[in-house]
Amino acid sequence: MKKLLGVGASSGISFAKPFIIKKEKLNITQDLTKDINNELILINNSLDKSKKQINEIKEISIKKIGEEKAAVFDAHIQILEDPEIINEIKNILDSEKKNGGYIIDKVFSNIYNIFSSMDDPYFKERASDVLDVKNRVLYNFFNIQIPDLMSINTEVIIIADDLTPSETAILNKDFVKGFLTNIGGRTSHAAIMARTLGIPAVLGLKNITEVVKKDDIIAIDGDEGIVEINPSNLEDWKNKIKDLETFNKELLQYKDKKATTLDGHSVLVEANIGTPDDSDSLESFGSEGVGLYRSEFLYMDNDNWPTEDEQFESYKYVLEKNNKQLVVVRTLDIGGDKNLKYYKFDKEENPFLGYRAIRFCLDNLEIFRTQIRALARASVYGKLGIMFPMIATINEFTRAKNHTLEWIEELKKEGHKVSNDIEIGMMIEIPSAAMIADKFAEHADFFSIGTNDLIQYSFAVDRMSEKIKYLYQPNNPSLLRLINATILGAKKHNKWAAMCGEMAGDVKSIPLLLGLGKTGLDALSMSASSIPKAKYLISKIKHSDCIVLADKALECGTEEEVNKLVNEFLKKLNIKL
Repeated sequence: MKKLLGVGASSGISFAKPFIIKKEKLNITQDLTKDINNELILINNSLDKSKKQINEIKEISIKKIGEEKAAVFDAHIQILEDPEIINEIKNILDSEKKNGGYIIDKVFSNIYNIFSSMDDPYFKERASDVLDVKNRVLYNFFNIQIPDLMSINTEVIIIADDLTPSETAILNKDFVKGFLTNIGGRTSHAAIMARTLGIPAVLGLKNITEVVKKDDIIAIDGDEGIVEINPSNLEDWKNKIKDLETFNKELLQYKDKKATTLDGHSVLVEANIGTPDDSDSLESFGSEGVGLYRSEFLYMDNDNWPTEDEQFESYKYVLEKNNKQLVVVRTLDIGGDKNLKYYKFDKEENPFLGYRAIRFCLDNLEIFRTQIRALARASVYGKLGIMFPMIATINEFTRAKNHTLEWIEELKKEGHKVSNDIEIGMMIEIPSAAMIADKFAEHADFFSIGTNDLIQYSFAVDRMSEKIKYLYQPNNPSLLRLINATILGAKKHNKWAAMCGEMAGDVKSIPLLLGLGKTGLDALSMSASSIPKAKYLISKIKHSDCIVLADKALECGTEEEVNKLVNEFLKKLNIKL
């Protein structure tokens, strides 16, 4: 028996035989081609075949993981259709007259090397997409079979160096009981896909592909990051799985209950969604509303700017589905890593810190106006909150709010019905906004803390970076102080404060979030599948104890100290998670 410890990236416990992905080594030579025209035909055929495969994967992915997660394949298709890449292939083929495999490898490798050497997180992420596409095109050029993960029909644990988006998206969770990789962390593509599919995953194991043999039995605990190869007592693992199944059944009892602590303090537990269809299953998880509707996917999945009527129908659908529960729609948040097929952003050195989100909207008022009008028209079909992203200054918020109110009045004059209780709030995802939350609360109806970006900007950390992922620290005292300041700022003016980032669904953070600011957050919005566990945890703790815990955490100096406090807190209460 061999025991390994990696990054627990997706929860769950399982065991099975391994399915080891060791990709065939490509024989790239610099041999000259005998026929340039024929070589170009072979290259174009491999590009076309790759594009067809990716489109098929995208369609499968939409059904399995939703349009939001499947949107990553649009970037792959855009790479294959990039005229600069195609022209470069032709130019090198004409000048060097080398074989097609060498040309494909050279062109895509050059692009990969340029992107991967950049500090900017957006281009680093694109580098992995370029590598994924390059390998697919080369395999198709050499007529080498790409590992067929869709054909898996027995229970297995996938073992790989890494899993690309195109590989994870087609996994059948009825047979794939987990996966292990040499590289990766909690915020990598593979981890996000695993959590979406509900497949246990342990990443960052360094050499798992070399250690595991085809006849081994692999046991995996995706919560603790534990892997055992040929475990000495398989019965223990079977009992763990039974206990987990029992626990998961117990969690379902909480889905229809209010999230209320033992001493009577209630908090809303809501869902994050990316498309109207995502709202169809929310009731089955016990969602108490939509805390974040990422409206940008209406734009990213279109071939042109979506019209007012198109947007109206989407917002109306979600509002009707959620009855009288609040639906908070984030206004258009493009730029950074979110691009459109029909609009080209100027190249920036730091696009995550550049022309994006509310900055783009305030500079393109007709686009902004179309969205606000659609939202306001839909408001009569439910309870609507409009939320502006990437707000850095009070002037930005007041400008956005004033335009919104102006366009609402415009609709009323045209004879449209508009709800009288639309709430207008903002994301807290920039430290400057958190620090003067009390001043923003004079103007905003509510706050929602976006921890993914707030952590990124607070620690100057690219959360996709392997080398500095240790800096992605949600429970760091400095971040807790920013959250604390946000809650206190909201309460000073009797406004409510929520959270819609990954941290909101993290059971090791929830007790802190209930105690910060003495009152805690009013709402936690998360992936729908995380809601039952969050409600369970909240029902097992006292709000008064959470306040004491949060006060202690604010006095700590490191995340390790905070996590120790939380672990002791949960252990003392004998809470199983």
